[in-house]
Amino acid sequence: MNRLVYTVTFLFSIIAHAQGKVYQSIEELPTTTERFDFIVAGGGTAGSVIASRLSENRRFNVLLVEAGPDNLGVLELIIPGWGDRRDRTKYDWSYISTPQPGLNGRTLAVPRGHVLGGSSSINGMVYTRGSADDFNNWGRVTGDPGWSWKALWPYIMRHEKWVQPPGGRDPSGQFDPKVHGHNGKVSVSLPWNGPTDHDNRTAKNAELQKDFPVILDQNAGKPIGITWKQSTIGNGERSSAATAYLGSEVRERPNLTILLNTYITRVLPINGSSRLRDIRSIEIAPRRGGSTRILTAANEIILSGGVIGSPQILLNSGIGNKTELEALGITPLLNLPDVGQGMTEHVAANVVWSVIPPTTPTIDAATALAMWQENRTGPLTERFTHQLLWSRIRSDSPIFKEFKDPSTGPTSPHIEMPLDSAQNGHVCLLTPHSRGSVKLRSKNPFDDPIIDLGLLSHPFDMAAIKEGIRIVKKFYSSAAWDGFITGFRGPDPDQSSNEEFEKNVRDNAITFLHPVGTASMSSKTSKRGVVDPELKLKGATGLRIVDASVFPYVLTAHTQAAVYILAERAADLIRDAWQ
Repeated sequence: MNRLVYTVTFLFSIIAHAQGKVYQSIEELPTTTERFDFIVAGGGTAGSVIASRLSENRRFNVLLVEAGPDNLGVLELIIPGWGDRRDRTKYDWSYISTPQPGLNGRTLAVPRGHVLGGSSSINGMVYTRGSADDFNNWGRVTGDPGWSWKALWPYIMRHEKWVQPPGGRDPSGQFDPKVHGHNGKVSVSLPWNGPTDHDNRTAKNAELQKDFPVILDQNAGKPIGITWKQSTIGNGERSSAATAYLGSEVRERPNLTILLNTYITRVLPINGSSRLRDIRSIEIAPRRGGSTRILTAANEIILSGGVIGSPQILLNSGIGNKTELEALGITPLLNLPDVGQGMTEHVAANVVWSVIPPTTPTIDAATALAMWQENRTGPLTERFTHQLLWSRIRSDSPIFKEFKDPSTGPTSPHIEMPLDSAQNGHVCLLTPHSRGSVKLRSKNPFDDPIIDLGLLSHPFDMAAIKEGIRIVKKFYSSAAWDGFITGFRGPDPDQSSNEEFEKNVRDNAITFLHPVGTASMSSKTSKRGVVDPELKLKGATGLRIVDASVFPYVLTAHTQAAVYILAERAADLIRDAWQ
């Protein structure tokens, strides 16, 4: 094992030295550095896309700044099944939420990628786009039909590269090739093995319960039903924004500079500008603190710090709620009260059934590693489950007499549940009414921000989780599960008192790690929001925000696919403005 790690690290070290301008620290960046047309502030999922796409034009000189280290040669970031083994002190910001009243005072970890590729380098790799209604509502909210499902379809095709499952098994009938891109950047595939006993029972259940059909592809815009899980995995390896968009050929471009282990403290108006709010400079420092430097873009700053980092940088720059900034001793530059507000996140309740465990033989850790090393197959080529359940709460449910339906339309599910052993499942609410926030702890830009997820703070969310649990109870109630499911252990909204049920949910709920919306986009005429439909900072010039912070609300999906789609369109918006 040690020999494997040494060999991979040594080879990537050679490659890194052979590449162009990849600086490992601010100290390595020349003080008389060249002129940059664009500075991409943040090398996460969206930032990697933007830097790669803009530098395709050799007339554009691009700088990409990332707070974390390089992704190259790190086995925990390469092997899909080793995601939980990563060094969290190095590759994860490892944020902690505030105590959540909705979770009976518990705090939760808020992992975010602290490495080139951002959270796409550490996430669960699940690839779901969301519903057509989700994106069509983006178009309505922003007043820009360019954000609608049909208009975004070319960008969906452009970023994706559909590939065979690891090992090359035949996945016919488990996806629709017509709704996938085959020549893009990010590899997407199905699990390496299957169908399992649980998968086969799901198909049988679909024959017995018409409410739970097995649909061909969750990414066709209408995901409701049972679907095979798709993941950003290619040839048995994680396909992240860093591996897909910042490979060796891209790194060798003479017009792309990558600066790692460098912290972005603020964005600033340019010196000598007659326009106070022409924000085209960034202040940077060594990752753990030290002397700062200021770099200025000739054209634009693209802020891609993520749902936590982008609002933190804006607030440290004096862009946010004027009153709150002044209370911290920060001079306000631009009064935008919605900076850091409106965070939405997927909350999930733990549910448990009694089961008769299947007799399927397991593959031990040593054999699994040997399989991966030899031919990139085996259980280390995947994470989590094979199938996902997506469902809507019935339109005639009493819940909608009391609360407005927060879903974006009939193609949008309210509930998701990964399907696996059922011994320890999670019912995830995809359409929460609850909102959280990101605020500054102090005026020190190196202090972690205050992250309030706001989980279960709105009564609709608990009511919807009750309905979601009733849905999955029904799913596991047919004869298809005879000999496997022996009983439901709860929490059961139909057997427990409201107090017992809600205490159980609050004591055990988690999130699916999909926070969005802390710098949301809105129409050009709206006084709300942080960016306009072209992702330009409202009330200023020179700065756009491109990451999940601009989502108006969380989609009915795992969020990485939507970030790729957003970034691909953003790249075109920027290029078109400066061609």
